[in-house]
Formats: sequence, C-alpha cells, structure tokens
Amino acid sequence: MNFIEKNVSVEKAVIILSKNGIQVDEKEAKIILELLYLVSKNCDKPKEKKSFILNGISNHHLASIIL
Repeated sequence: MNFIEKNVSVEKAVIILSKNGIQVDEKEAKIILELLYLVSKNCDKPKEKKSFILNGISNHHLASIIL
C-alpha cells in the first residue's frame, strides 16, 4: 500500500499494542497498521451529497415517478 504519510512506526505499534495487552510481532503489527491506514484513508473522504434538479424536478420527486 502506498500512503503519503505513515506517522506510526511498526516498533511503536508493537509497544502501543503490548501496553494494551495485545502481543504481536513486527510482521503482525505491520499488517494491523496497513489495515488501520486503509480504514482511515477511506473514512477520511467526505461523503458527497448528490442533490441536483432535473428540469425543476427534485431527486425525491423523480424517485417517486420512477417507482
């Protein structure tokens, strides 16, 4: 995975996890970090509200016409 910034090192992740009772090696910590970076990358995107008007008909009205 190619992220712009990785602020937490694998070693730091091992230390943080062990302080919380989770024993992992560096390979496992790297996998956990990759997952967390992936989740944070996808959660950081603001959701777009797709609201547009088609010849004066709102999405809600258009949906009721289609259904």
